[in-house]
Amino acid sequence: MLVKTFGSAVYGIEATTITVEVNIAAGTKYFIVGLPDVAIKESYFRIESALKNCNYKMPRQQVVVNMAPADIRKEGSAYDLTIATGILAASGQMVADDLDKYLIMGELSLDGGLHPIKGALPIAIQARKEGFKGFILPKQNAREAAIVNDLEVYGVESITEVFNFFNGDTKLDRTLVNTREEFYDSLCNYASDFSEVKGQENIKRALEIAAAGGHNVILIGPPGAGKTMLAKRMPSIMPPLSLHESLETTKIHSVAGKMAAADALVTTRPFRSPHHTISDVALVGGGGHPQPGEISLAHNGVLFLDELPEFKRTVLEVMRQPLEERRVTISRAKFTVDYPASFMLVASMNPCPCGYYNHPEKECVCPPGVVQKYLSKVSGPLLDRIDLHVEVTPVNFSELASDRLAEKSEIIRERVIKARDIQIERFGNKPDLHCNAQMTPQMVRDICKINDAGQNLLKRAMEKLGLSARAYDRILKVARTIADLAGSENINMEHLAEAIHFRSLDREGWAG
Repeated sequence: MLVKTFGSAVYGIEATTITVEVNIAAGTKYFIVGLPDVAIKESYFRIESALKNCNYKMPRQQVVVNMAPADIRKEGSAYDLTIATGILAASGQMVADDLDKYLIMGELSLDGGLHPIKGALPIAIQARKEGFKGFILPKQNAREAAIVNDLEVYGVESITEVFNFFNGDTKLDRTLVNTREEFYDSLCNYASDFSEVKGQENIKRALEIAAAGGHNVILIGPPGAGKTMLAKRMPSIMPPLSLHESLETTKIHSVAGKMAAADALVTTRPFRSPHHTISDVALVGGGGHPQPGEISLAHNGVLFLDELPEFKRTVLEVMRQPLEERRVTISRAKFTVDYPASFMLVASMNPCPCGYYNHPEKECVCPPGVVQKYLSKVSGPLLDRIDLHVEVTPVNFSELASDRLAEKSEIIRERVIKARDIQIERFGNKPDLHCNAQMTPQMVRDICKINDAGQNLLKRAMEKLGLSARAYDRILKVARTIADLAGSENINMEHLAEAIHFRSLDREGWAG
């Protein structure tokens, strides 16, 4: 008897429906075809044990399982439940009338229980698109898939529940999630707040500018100055995620298997902080079976690279293209997948190996030339993509001991949202542009116009401070953001002066 069940394969952040055909005929062997990987071939042993322990029978005839389309490689253990359901139906142990209405996925344990799968959200979106009535999957993934409207989602804990459901013996409890209510209830719910940071008002101002214009930022300062503490609070002052951004971010985390059972949506901007020993592939994504990397997991959020010079140079260099294109393309011989990677880069570093170069109190003990060598670990092309260079100084005792409450993230975020609204209106006819940091050089010339006095100030700054040529466009972009925060239509002298202040690493002689 031939029976068809339906599963799904995820490539990138999109899903493709897989038809699992099970045919039972005279014979004794078990065959599985359609480019399955080792995990799928091993499913025979999991399925046989699960059926036996749930008091079902594994057919002692020839069982042929075909996974179509046969020219696409299938990977992972999520097809266990799809194949097992087909075997039960083909062997006459289960009614097969409604199998074509449901997409079924799940990894079986030997006792018939189910383990969670990856990519439940993109699979559910594709199932609705192709007109399936429902989606049956492990209970741990049910809330994640249930945010898709017009699709019945049933979370199950064992194969017995699926068997009884198709036989009509019991009904499954449908998982319902009010997507908009879920989204708005936990929006901007951050554990950390800028009000917890004592002092450092000038650094907070720099991060506010970065958030308002979508600018990348690097924090340079001695150990214990608060660089990491400030960076971790960066998402709390960024504009809230839109529902579209939330769904897109959730899809990436779903594919990577980062969603908890209680989560339905990613409602706060991601903050990813990989260790400096990370590999190229782990950062940008890839592997034999491509998975999203840290820069994609930081999509619509913040990627924080602590101790930037300690990262391998090759790791940092592979970020250059994603920083410009805001997308990562992983190419293999037979297919290519794209992962979104629109993130804000926040980096931190010590000014030298000992950490105390330019420190107001402690003396640097690094030998001559070592500071420059340390800074040169970060390449010029990468620094070229960082708009704000911020020097972080230690907080003095009086500020640490002060009872004065600092400004809350919520208040800063309101100012950032107003500045972003101005930019959205400015770039209204360009859907790919959302903030000042994304402006092209030609747009900088057209939008960031300054008067003669401003030109003279910029000229003197470049000559006296020894600013490099690459700093010119960056200063204009940052000055435009500062003007937006002030609600000014034009870039004034004070906006330019503040923007020039944030180009520390471009100054000749900064590192001796």
